[in-house]
Amino acid sequence: MTRFISGRTPTTNAEAFERALVVTPGGVNSPVRAFRSVGGTPVFLASGHGPYVRDVEGTEYVDLVGQWGPALLGHAHPDVIAAAHAAVDRGLGFGAASTGEVELAELVLDRLTLTGPDGAERRAIEKLRLVSTGTEATMTAIRLARGATGRPLLVKFAGHYHGHSDSLLSEAGSGIATLGIPGSAGITPETAAQTIVIPYNDEDALAAVFAAHGDRIAAVITEAAAANMGVVPPRPGFNRLLADTAHAHGALLISDEVMTGFRSTAAGWWGLEEREGVPYDADLTTFGKIIGGGLPLAGLGGRAEILDLLAPLGPVYQAGTLSGNPVAVATGAAMLRGAGPEVYDHLPRVARTIADGLSSALTAEGVAHTVAWAGSQFSIFFRDSAPQNYAEAQAQETWRFGPFFHAMLEHGVSLPPSVYEAWFVSAAHDDAAVERVLAAAAPAARAAAAAQPALQ
Repeated sequence: MTRFISGRTPTTNAEAFERALVVTPGGVNSPVRAFRSVGGTPVFLASGHGPYVRDVEGTEYVDLVGQWGPALLGHAHPDVIAAAHAAVDRGLGFGAASTGEVELAELVLDRLTLTGPDGAERRAIEKLRLVSTGTEATMTAIRLARGATGRPLLVKFAGHYHGHSDSLLSEAGSGIATLGIPGSAGITPETAAQTIVIPYNDEDALAAVFAAHGDRIAAVITEAAAANMGVVPPRPGFNRLLADTAHAHGALLISDEVMTGFRSTAAGWWGLEEREGVPYDADLTTFGKIIGGGLPLAGLGGRAEILDLLAPLGPVYQAGTLSGNPVAVATGAAMLRGAGPEVYDHLPRVARTIADGLSSALTAEGVAHTVAWAGSQFSIFFRDSAPQNYAEAQAQETWRFGPFFHAMLEHGVSLPPSVYEAWFVSAAHDDAAVERVLAAAAPAARAAAAAQPALQ
C-alpha cells in the first residue's frame, strides 16, 4: 500500500506543490491559488504577522491579498488571536446555540445602525442568520427571496461573483474569469435558466429585463461594489435604482457585501449601502470574511419579516452544523471591536499611497493602465480607462499582469494571482511596509512594459 504521509515538512514551494498535486485536485483547494493565470509555482504560505506573510522557504512578503479581505487589522492581531485562544479553551464547537453567536449578531446590527437628521435610528438589517461561508450566505439569500416572493427567477450581473452555488456561476468573474471558462460543468440547463445575466451598470438592460419578466423575478443580486472582475464600482445612483426597480415589480434586492462589508465603507461603520450618504433599501444583505475575523463564518441579514421565514419560524429551510461556531464568532467580534474610526481613516490613505506609486511607475514606462476603487479596495486594469462592466474589464492587456505579478513577488510583495481580483491593505500596513511595496514598483512596471501577448 502506498503511504502518502512522508513525515517531513516541505522546505520549498515546488516540493510543497508537487506533494499537493498527488492528493489534491490541481494541488490547491481554491482554484486561483494555483497560479494558472500568472504561471509559475504557487507560493505555499507558512505564517503571517501584521502586514507580512512568510512562505515555506522562509521568504517574507508584504501582503496585499489580506486573506481575500478578512485581515482587516493585519495577520495574527494580538486581540483576535487572544479571542481565538480563549474560545478554543472553552471548546471547539458544540452544535448547539451559544451566547457568542448572539453577541456577534448584536455587534453587527449595532454597527449597521444609522441616526438620521431627525434623530431617528435606522437599521440596515434587523436580524442576522450566521452561516459558515459567503457561498452559503448568498445561496440562502436566493432561496429566501424565492420563498418570500413565490417567484422563480433571479437577475445577476455579468462579472459579479456570489460564490459557487449552481445558480450563480454564469459569467461570474473571480476564478471563473481567471481560468477563462464560461461557467461550470455539472450545472443543468434547467438550473441555469433560472438566472438571467445582464450587463453591470446598464440601466436600459435592467429596465428591459423587468419589462419582460418582472412578475416572475424573485430578486436582483448585486455586489455592493463589484470586486471579482477587478474593482468596478456602481455608477452614482445605480444601487438605489436597483432597489427602486426591484420593489416596483414586487421583487427583492440582495446586496452581497461578503467582500465590501466592514471594509469599503463610506463612513466607517456602514458598508457600501451608504454610498452618496443614504442607505439604499436592500432587503437582504450577505456578509462574510471580516465578520469571522479570518475563520470560516458568514451571515445573512435583512428585514425581520423576511428573515423570520427561515426555519424554525418559517418554511424556508437552512441549517449547518458549524453555523455560529464559537471560535469563529469570538474572532469575528474581536475583529469588529478592533476596527474603530482610526482604522477606516488609515486604510484608504495607505491604499492610495500604494496605488499612486505603482501608477506612477507604470506611467513612467508607458504602460496603459488605470486604477479603480471601492473604498480601500482597489485594482489595476491594463487599459486607459476604468471599466464599467465585465466586457470592459476583460478588454485589457491581461498578458501584462503575469510578468508584473512575478516581478512584485520577486521583490517581496504578494499580490492576488489574478488580474481580476481586488487588492487589500490592512491597519498593520505601516510606512515600512509601504516603502517595500513602492521599491518594487519600478522593476514590476518594467516587466509589464516588456511583456508580450502570447501567440495564438
